[in-house]
Amino acid sequence: MHVNWKHLAIGLGVLPFVALLGAWIGFFNVGASSGHWKVTDWFLHFAMRSAVRTYALAVDVPDALPRYAIQPAAGHFARGCAICHGAPGEPRTPVIDFMLPQPPDLATRVGEWTDAQLFRIVKHGVRFTGMPAWPTQKRDDEVWAMVAFLRELPQMDEPRWRDLAYGGERPPLGQAADFRQALAECTRCHGEDGMGRSPATPVLAGQSAGYLAESLRAYVEKRRRSGIMGVAAATVAPELLPDLARHFSALPVAPPSPVQPPAPVAKGKEIARSGVPARDVPACLGCHGRPDDNPVYPELSGQPAPYIATQLRLFRSGERGGTRFAHLMHNAAKNLSDDEIDALAAYFAQREREYAAGHGAGLSGAAP
Repeated sequence: MHVNWKHLAIGLGVLPFVALLGAWIGFFNVGASSGHWKVTDWFLHFAMRSAVRTYALAVDVPDALPRYAIQPAAGHFARGCAICHGAPGEPRTPVIDFMLPQPPDLATRVGEWTDAQLFRIVKHGVRFTGMPAWPTQKRDDEVWAMVAFLRELPQMDEPRWRDLAYGGERPPLGQAADFRQALAECTRCHGEDGMGRSPATPVLAGQSAGYLAESLRAYVEKRRRSGIMGVAAATVAPELLPDLARHFSALPVAPPSPVQPPAPVAKGKEIARSGVPARDVPACLGCHGRPDDNPVYPELSGQPAPYIATQLRLFRSGERGGTRFAHLMHNAAKNLSDDEIDALAAYFAQREREYAAGHGAGLSGAAP
């Protein structure tokens, strides 16, 4: 068979203009009511799976998934994902029957993907579907927490799901209309006692009200990045944020977690008190844990070690911000090693507070 390369080249050159003309006159039906041709449906899924498989090759998978962080991941799933993908005891909305393509029941499908591929999908979403990207591209720790949650989802029963996602009564999933609803949005992850419901969640009880109010504003205004907290804080009316800050600041502080192994605690105590002068790392206790400290400096004593370690690593990489003092922590953390971060986390986790936090103080000093 003889191929006329000249005619083939002309045909290929004209093809884009034919496609553009077809789009301009409305030849291509973009309505969802008629569905895709079978070949179109096959091609889109083939392209999606191929792209996820290829891009997942560049994902650095942790040695172990952060299963300690599945509780806040479940809370985010309840607010942003379950409506389309369903959850134990909570069927998907009937609207999905009319979506194109239909979102899958994840409990039956997560086994088809590797951890790296799930990370890629959760972080970047999928074009031409209703699957959005993670609300911030700067919090891989949250994405991995969601991967850990998805791995447990197929075996999860309804009581376990409701405990993780809500911690009690299911709060309304719309805009918080009053303080009670706003508080319910907080307590499902931070607990009614403000002590946090997972090692990935900070203790709010007894924290400075000025710091809490400033942090909430930073989440709402996207100055502090978090897919989980950014979405949760955005559901609360701005005028309720100071009330929430004062509420949690006034709660009593429970004793810290049990003493960690003595070696890392001792090392962390030394850094907290003296810093690392050779690498310009200042003493943590020079700012944190003093009776006269700035009310926008958080109290670290008694915070969960995994939470402290995560925040220090975020500061070290320059990805944690929010308050007008964030740059101080960027400089303080940039020369810390992983071992030093873990030691500091262990020390502060078991350290008792030496004074009461600023219960309601500092709100007038919060940045706008």
